[in-house]
Amino acid sequence: MSTSFLEIVELPDGRIALRRAEDEQTLVELNFTDEAKAFMQGHHVEVAKAMLSVGVQMAGELAENDFQQDESDRVLH
Repeated sequence: MSTSFLEIVELPDGRIALRRAEDEQTLVELNFTDEAKAFMQGHHVEVAKAMLSVGVQMAGELAENDFQQDESDRVLH
């Protein structure tokens, strides 16, 4: 991934997106249901920021460690 600045924005349709600051194309999008937004009492943007921040941090750590794993061994929870 480029070393350009990343930004987190709320799109007009309510989705939260991660994108390069100089580009309109999104890299990652999060979409919370109305039920989830109600559960978070309107704090869904803060939750999305935390989720994306941890994801970017982890991606950086994996890139630094040159993480290699066989696709067949991946378990997603």
